[in-house]
Amino acid sequence: MPRLLIELSNLQFSWRGATRPTLDIPAFSLAAGEHLFLHGPSGSGKSTLLSLLTGIHLPQQGEIRILGQNLATLSGPARDHFRADHLGYVFQQFNLLSYLSVLDNVLLSCQFSKIRHQRACAFSGTAKAQALHLLERLDLTSFLDRPVSALSVGQQQRVALARALIGAPEILIADEPTSALDAERRGAFIDLLFECATEHNTAVLMVSHDPQLAAAFDRSVSLASLNRNSTESEHV
Repeated sequence: MPRLLIELSNLQFSWRGATRPTLDIPAFSLAAGEHLFLHGPSGSGKSTLLSLLTGIHLPQQGEIRILGQNLATLSGPARDHFRADHLGYVFQQFNLLSYLSVLDNVLLSCQFSKIRHQRACAFSGTAKAQALHLLERLDLTSFLDRPVSALSVGQQQRVALARALIGAPEILIADEPTSALDAERRGAFIDLLFECATEHNTAVLMVSHDPQLAAAFDRSVSLASLNRNSTESEHV
């Protein structure tokens, strides 16, 4: 049986002032190497769940274990380090540093995490060499020294993917990463994501409101089917 990388049990989370929990999830898991699609409409709690899985917020009840580590037992700075070491993240707005080059944006992950830097060196000899390998796979080697602000949306998205994958994090979380792309480019991005993740044995959890993407994944889960309280919240 594959190792469970994410284990969530009896989780409840409420935003301040809410009359009932935003999330009330008895169980959820992600296995090593799995490609899982989590979907739900805007306001269903997807962003709230991601903030809990990444340790930005902690549940009021229940437990979240990432790689066997109970996040609630870590201090805030320790959760930040844990997240940098073990989680790659592709944000909906990419969160690239516009004044840095493509290559420097990708290398940021290794600057924030010694573990990711060590893994990159183990894979390719140096962190820069692995960054170049990823950027070649993503057809971005012509743009290495350009500021990311000069790139198209699709190119910036691929830079964000390379930054998330460098150093072989155990888990990659993608938050609505295809929302700005047309159908053809969405499919191409998903294919690239899977190819690169499989090469580095990284599990993928993608969150989206677009159920048409589900067929490409090993498993598809509706947040409403997990959440005993699926009422929309203004905070998500």
